[in-house]
Amino acid sequence: MDDLVILTVLYLSARATGRPRPWEIWTGQYAGVGLLVLVSAAAAAGLSVVPDRWVGLLGLVPLTLGIRGLLRHGEVQTPIATGLLAIMGVTIANGADNISVYTPLFRTIGVSRSLVSIAVFAVGVAAWCLAGSWLGSHRRVIAVVRRYGHWIVPAVFVLIGAIIILESW
Repeated sequence: MDDLVILTVLYLSARATGRPRPWEIWTGQYAGVGLLVLVSAAAAAGLSVVPDRWVGLLGLVPLTLGIRGLLRHGEVQTPIATGLLAIMGVTIANGADNISVYTPLFRTIGVSRSLVSIAVFAVGVAAWCLAGSWLGSHRRVIAVVRRYGHWIVPAVFVLIGAIIILESW
């Protein structure tokens, strides 16, 4: 959800100033998410010697991040990036915590299901970019996302962390 807010702000900026260009947003998103997935897959492969029951404890990371986010009452901050490398950097910085989710997920579901998940991620990036572009043209929608996004994102992390822990036992 936080990525959708950032994408929406990027598209608002693109429409208002001409920067960043839409291709920079798309390419930056794919490059950033691709790097996060690559790091997670490598980490998951490194965990292959660890029993699944123990890998599931990594679910405590997103669970803890989610609980911490639910306890904080700050508003979601959305940096505006104006070039390909900046957008890639924002995507990585914003999604770096996803490594804590992707790594145990890839480790516990195996290679073939991980490849399917990666394909779904690729489709998801396109969906987020399209949704961000659409939302970026509707100022009322961005106000709602900004208002409630700080509750939705942590709740999703709590859910993902709980699923990782439960699935491993």
